[in-house]
Amino acid sequence: MRLWSVHPQHYDRQALTACWREGLLAQAIIADPTRRGYAHHPQLQRFRETRDPLAAIGDYLAAVVDEADARGYRFAREKILKTGPVERIPVPRGQLEYEWGHLLRKLEVRTPDLWERWRTLPLPAPHPLFTVVDGPIADWERVG
Repeated sequence: MRLWSVHPQHYDRQALTACWREGLLAQAIIADPTRRGYAHHPQLQRFRETRDPLAAIGDYLAAVVDEADARGYRFAREKILKTGPVERIPVPRGQLEYEWGHLLRKLEVRTPDLWERWRTLPLPAPHPLFTVVDGPIADWERVG
């Protein structure tokens, strides 16, 4: 599961659709904590730490749908169970840098034109739910 901290404007088609699917899975897990499978996935930690985890994942998904709409894709916004208002979630700069490198490697192989567009950008915009703070890669990240 990859719930990017990077703004959806930077995703290629594959990342956008995967993020939508995985975000819906995360929403289902947050809505029903007894679900099996990814119930203890570390990327869900930052949503669960908010005052309203279901609204937080809903706001996350809403930004993904907004980007899909801007590109002319049809994602089913009605699948979002709940939205905010919610507090913005801090994302350490090191985490955003780590994810940016990970995404750029994927873009270089899958979508070279996007890789060419973004490869010199030192740090991408964060997903609208997140605010960048100083710090290393997040504790929950599985660095490979």
